Amino acid sequence: MPVTELIRIAFNTLRNNKIRAMLTLSGIVIGVFSIIAIMTLLNALQAGIEGGLNSLGSNTFQVQKFPAMQFGDAHSRNKFRNREDITYDQGKRLKEKATLYKYMSIEDYVYQKAFKTNKAKTNPNFYVGGVEPEYLECNNKTIQYGRFITQNDLIRNSKVAVIGMDAVEKLFPNVDPIGKDIIIDNNQYKVIGVFQKEGEGFGQSNDNFALLPITTMQQVYGKNNRSMNIAIQAPGKEEFNESVENIVTVLRSIRGDKPGEADSFEIFSNESLIGQVNSFTKYFKYGAGFISFIALLAAGIGIMNIMLVSVTERTKEIGIRKAIGAKSGSVLIQFLIEAVILCELGGIIGIVLGIVTGNLLGMYLNSPVVIPYDWVVIGLVVCSAVGIAFGVYPAYKAAKLNPIDALRYE
Repeated sequence: MPVTELIRIAFNTLRNNKIRAMLTLSGIVIGVFSIIAIMTLLNALQAGIEGGLNSLGSNTFQVQKFPAMQFGDAHSRNKFRNREDITYDQGKRLKEKATLYKYMSIEDYVYQKAFKTNKAKTNPNFYVGGVEPEYLECNNKTIQYGRFITQNDLIRNSKVAVIGMDAVEKLFPNVDPIGKDIIIDNNQYKVIGVFQKEGEGFGQSNDNFALLPITTMQQVYGKNNRSMNIAIQAPGKEEFNESVENIVTVLRSIRGDKPGEADSFEIFSNESLIGQVNSFTKYFKYGAGFISFIALLAAGIGIMNIMLVSVTERTKEIGIRKAIGAKSGSVLIQFLIEAVILCELGGIIGIVLGIVTGNLLGMYLNSPVVIPYDWVVIGLVVCSAVGIAFGVYPAYKAAKLNPIDALRYE
């Protein structure tokens, strides 16, 4: 009998037992749904994180007191907190003594600030950064209009600011902000430039800030009780690792780190952060895989049970088919096809529901929409394997029925 005819018979059988088929499908749907939903969500979050981490420029790395991502207990966090701050003077000495870098930007930040004008005021969730002219190259930022901070602004301690689009939309709606004044902590700054809008990431805006010359920043907020961030761009991709080694060696000497002791600072890049994210999310993937394996195992046992019941109910049908010439192989293939189709239908439903659910959760967290094609393929292959593995015994039992005994079965 042609395979297409066997597939048609299998679908007719499932259609004639809708409730039983739906109950059997539910186990497969749950198992596949759980793995696809979790993998879709993790991939969406990972894509969003990687997009956010790419805020560093090409061939650029950061130096700061704390790790970019902190995992572990309170003892680990206290270890970083007890480090001495990276000071502005240390950053300037690093600029002077390091020999292998293209750009270096010393950066100073204060958070939870409100910006205002004579007519409007923002929420107190903005931040202020003191930076140097090299900030643009080191942080992959683009000025939409106006200009950026210059060396003259640093020398003169100019009270100028380059602002993000959130500040523009809140304080200067339908007005050109260039040349206008904003007030931060009772200090007035003239807006000289506006950054290109970047949007949100994980529920937080990337445009709620103002940047000042770092000398102005420290004149207003002082130099103590804050640690500097230092962004460095290597001369090129080939010199990246050598540049990192040069910066580490020079900064260890500046900060007095003794031989054999760990660095008193952290260095990270886009690639290292993405690697940390991947190593963190892989444990969730392992857990999701294990849970789904248990669910699919239970579903497979349910399929075997249903198929055994089906064989018993259709004993006379099998006897008639064999009596008119059907071979045992055809009967075996028919029941295997029924089991595989049952699993694949459940798998397809689970995949669709999983992708939709995972992306809805990801969109809630402002992550991009993704389709985990690799896991879709894996899900379909696993469903076929489950159908074959748990359907082979009932199919073998049906194929080995004696046609005379089967015809006598009541």
